[in-house]
Amino acid sequence: MLGKSSASLLLTFESAAFSPLSSSDVSISTPSLALLMQKPPCGVRPHVQTNINRERCRILSCTLKRWKINSIGQTEAVVLEDEEKKTWEECKGMLSTLSFSAEVADVMLQKAFGWIHSPYWGEEKKKEVPRYEMVNEVLEYLKGLGLSDDDRHKLLKKFPEVLGCDLNDEVKTNVATLAREWGIKGKTLRNLLLRNPKVLGYNVDCKGDCMAKCTRCWVRF
Repeated sequence: MLGKSSASLLLTFESAAFSPLSSSDVSISTPSLALLMQKPPCGVRPHVQTNINRERCRILSCTLKRWKINSIGQTEAVVLEDEEKKTWEECKGMLSTLSFSAEVADVMLQKAFGWIHSPYWGEEKKKEVPRYEMVNEVLEYLKGLGLSDDDRHKLLKKFPEVLGCDLNDEVKTNVATLAREWGIKGKTLRNLLLRNPKVLGYNVDCKGDCMAKCTRCWVRF
């Protein structure tokens, strides 16, 4: 039974549908595994090759991780009008000044403005074309909080969705709340934002009575 399962698993990994990975990523010899599963002669204690099995598990684990990472980068085609394309490219250009490649900047904008699924938004985020002024205002506000270019790069890498948050009603309001309720500002605020930038987009406080908007709730703070 296990031998058949292993063979089936090998075929799955080497199929064309798994094209992001080369067949060399998984080099499992099913015949050798089959030998391990054969019934030993009477009176002979079977020798279990644990090191080989551990190595196979490690290879499978690493391969699945690589596949997961590759899957994250998959995006849908964004169809825009000429003027919208121009605006989109301008926003990508702004992100490139913070050392993001064009490809990464494109994915960040799609996450921030609802073009690809982000668990942060849940089901509420509708597709919209980013406006240059909106993205620029968010970046400049973060800079005004004392975040360097490197700090903003780290923050946006963790939480690109901040670009799609409302600057006045969410980002600025939350920064004011942190200062008023917990005295968090200056360097303490900088350290907090680098550690947990999602706090900038919190817009719900269920006070323990769950509203099913946990990714944006202050209860997580």
